[in-house]
Formats: sequence, structure tokens, C-alpha cells
Amino acid sequence: MTTRSSPETAGGDPDITLPGANDDALRAACRRQRSGDPRPNVLLIFTDQQTASAMSCAGNRWVNTPHMDALARDGVRFISAYCPAPVCGPSRGALVTGQPPHATGVIYNGDPLREDLPTIGSALRKAGYYTAWTGKWHLPESFLRESKDTHGFHHRPLAKDVPWAALGDQTDFLTAMDAEFFLRWEAGKQPKPWFLGVSLHNPHDICYHVMEKGLEYANKDTFPPLPPNFEGDPDEPEALKLRRQNKTYGHELAETKDWDRSRWRAYLHTYSHLTTQVDRAVGQVLKALDAGGWKDNTLVIFTSDHGEGCAAHRWASKLSLYEESANVPLVISYPGHLRAGTSESLASLLDLLPTICDFASASAPAGLPGGSLRPALEGSGPIDREFVVCELAADKQRLEIHGRMVRSAGFKYCAFTPGDPSEQLFDMAADPGETRNLAADPSHRQTLQEHRRMLDEWRRKTGDPFPTGAPAA
Repeated sequence: MTTRSSPETAGGDPDITLPGANDDALRAACRRQRSGDPRPNVLLIFTDQQTASAMSCAGNRWVNTPHMDALARDGVRFISAYCPAPVCGPSRGALVTGQPPHATGVIYNGDPLREDLPTIGSALRKAGYYTAWTGKWHLPESFLRESKDTHGFHHRPLAKDVPWAALGDQTDFLTAMDAEFFLRWEAGKQPKPWFLGVSLHNPHDICYHVMEKGLEYANKDTFPPLPPNFEGDPDEPEALKLRRQNKTYGHELAETKDWDRSRWRAYLHTYSHLTTQVDRAVGQVLKALDAGGWKDNTLVIFTSDHGEGCAAHRWASKLSLYEESANVPLVISYPGHLRAGTSESLASLLDLLPTICDFASASAPAGLPGGSLRPALEGSGPIDREFVVCELAADKQRLEIHGRMVRSAGFKYCAFTPGDPSEQLFDMAADPGETRNLAADPSHRQTLQEHRRMLDEWRRKTGDPFPTGAPAA
């Protein structure tokens, strides 16, 4: 039997074996050893820049996502799940550590993740799991080029001959193929439960479409219609107006300044296509999970690092606190263990580490702001929480431009610095499109004060340095 040395060996994990004559015997021995361990494997699949509404099961008829939908039918779909930050690196750093961006060191894309922070990988390793990661990383490298053991994960690298800025149509199916190889071949050689992170790239390629000029389209009348909240708010906070003008960091939005309605519809058409494409890669991974014999004993989590503007408020790309950028898909499946359906519980990607540790009987790091979603998943009731928070650092050249979103059960409050106006308040039941800012409405003064208090509580609890710029409560 042939073996290769693995970085996991230093952490107590065995070498990963390559094909050899004794593979069947090895799998049988590992299966016997695992049979006494009731803990689930964990498969985390996530896309990049997918808004929560970009799934057929969410009622979107412009996308075709049968594999995401199948996972939702078998599991629990959280309809009020939010990213920790509406941009790649900060959200990913928060996802893997359970810590908000201001605590991870990843405030902007390109910032490295703090080396001293525990992660999903390191927490599960301590509990005896094998932990691996394939696909996009973005902390700070988009894709690692060599096999590397870091931040608690054995990283499975992207092929060296794939361009650094490869499109998702290139990388997603390579990532899915690598995940398939692990699930069909290598996972069976592990005498312990495993965690595999599968990080896909699309529909992120919408960023490149936004910057294309001179495009011509046929059949434009078949493209998705503009959303009801298409028109922007002329009185939106100054920080958002500055964000629209930024041409150096997340500069795609500035490219839309002169778009007509037809060009906006073409953008929505392309985004729908990219989402449909990445669903195929999701399906490839899920089929491999089933073919490997893991479906019934694996906790599967599907989500995205953040959303996309989707033409709401004339916004393209991310870096806003509007629903389309902050609200993300979150589906969790564990056949025979969860009560399938939808959950209205407020959820955050900061909850993933505590949730995974809960199911894995692993110890989560102390002091995390998130909590386990297990009660909502098992049908014992909604999560006992008042609000979740999303952080925005909008401009690497102007470090004073920041925002915070506080999402409660009925309202969304956003505070920005600098500028005036600096606040937004939306009644999410009466105005899900966020078209009527109630921050200056005297009849909602008490609600505004309550949400200022929630933000202040968050700041004290997490050490968030954000200055609200709002009047004292």
C-alpha cells in the first residue's frame, strides 16, 4: 500500500493513503472503528456572493437551483440568515472563527486572518475530527496553490496551471471534482469523523460582468424584471453615497452610474445564469456524498459568504447593508435528525461554529457572540435572541467610512459614519424592500431608541470600536 506524508500527521492525524492493493481492507478497518462513534461528519458547502432570494425554493423563477432546493426539502432553510460582513474576506474570517470581523483582523479584503484564533477546523480537531478545505479561501489568498496545513484545516490546493483570477466556471467544477474525490475515495480511509469545507466561487463572477462595456443582447424582453425597490433613496446616508462613488475598492458599483433599465435587466439575467451554474457544482458534491455512503450520517450546511445588490436601490455588487447584500441562504440538513421546513429564527454565519461544535460534541471557544442553531433545527423552538449584527467597512482609502446593521425580529436599523443623515430604520414586515426610512419619523422614535440600545449592547459585548455617530439614546 502506497502512502504520502500529510501535514495532518503533526496534528495527530494519520497519513492519507493513495490507491493500493489493501484499500478495501483499510476502508473496512476504518468503518469498524467509526461504527462506535455516533457523531456526524460535517460538509460545509458555500458559494460566493449569493443573495438569499437566489434559489428556486425561495420563490425565484429566474434561477434554476434543483440541488440547493433538494437540500432545502430535506433540511431546514433559515429565511432570516445574515452574513457577518457584506464582503468576501471579512465574512469568511468571521465564518471560520465565529468571531465578528473587527475581532479577526480581517476588516477589508486582503487582510490576513489572525493566527491565534481558534477555527471550526481547530475546534473539531481537538474533538478527534479530520478537517479539510477545498476551493476558495480568500484569507487573504483567493486560492492556495500548495497543500498546506493552516488555521486548523488541511488545504487541498487549486491546480497550479489555473490562472490566479480564474472564473468560477473554471474553478467551481475543479473544486467540486476534488470534493468528489475526497467523498468517494479518501473519506472512507479515515478512522474518524471528518469535516470538509467546499468553497465555490460563483455567482461572484457577476463582478466582472458589471465592468463589461458595449454588451449587446438578444431576447432582452425575456430577462428578469427590475425589482419593485429598484429606485434608490435620494436621502440615503452619506456613507452610502460615498460608496456609490468609490472607484478603488469594490468599484463595480461606480460602473453602473450611467446604466439604463435594459442594462440593469441584463445584469440580473447574468446573475441568474451564474447562480444556476454554481448549483450544478453543488449537485456534483451532493451526489458524491450519496455515492460515498455518507448521506445519512453527515450534517450538511449550505450557505454563502454574502449577497449581491441585485438592482435593488440601483445597487450592484456587495458592500451594503441592504437585504440583498446582507441576507444569505442558509440550509442545514441531517437526515433523520432534523424537522425539515423553514425557520424564521434570526440567524448569523457567526452561529455556524457553535452549531457544528454542538452536533460534533466538540467544545466551542469561549465568548463567541453567536450560538448553536440546534433548537431551531430540531423543532424545539426559535432561537432565543433579540438581534443579529452585520459590519461594514466600506473603503480602504477612507478608513472612517463604516456601518453597522442591527436586525431584530421586526425591524432593521443601520448606523453609518461619517455624515448626515447617518441612520436608517426599516419596518421589515410592512416594507421588506427597505424603501421607507423611518429613522426621522417621530412615531418610531421608541423603536429607533431600542435599536440604538441593541447596537450599544453589541459594542460593549464584543469590543466593537464602531462609533455610531447617532444621538445619545
